[in-house]
Amino acid sequence: MDLENQKRVKDLTEKYGAENMIVLIGGAEAESAGLAAETVTAGDPTFAGPLAGVPLGLKVYHAVEPEFKESVDADVYDEQIGMMEMVLDVDSIIEEVKAMRDEFTKF
Repeated sequence: MDLENQKRVKDLTEKYGAENMIVLIGGAEAESAGLAAETVTAGDPTFAGPLAGVPLGLKVYHAVEPEFKESVDADVYDEQIGMMEMVLDVDSIIEEVKAMRDEFTKF
């Protein structure tokens, strides 16, 4: 997650409260998705950005997770994400993001 997005997440969390935040990520690889999930839950593991050492504990989901998929219009999902879902390693992405959420989410 780039430094600008880390700052946005931190600022919005301060403004609205961590309990009111959900982060939706869309990284195409499990490792990058997991890193983004770790950043908004446990803090930036690279210790380079605004979330370094800042464990926000936010809820985080990937766009291919069933919890998100079931919460949006099926036609819109298919139009925007459906094709990518066919080429991504969806199971690995879900496993990686869920592991971070299960370990570090506080809300």
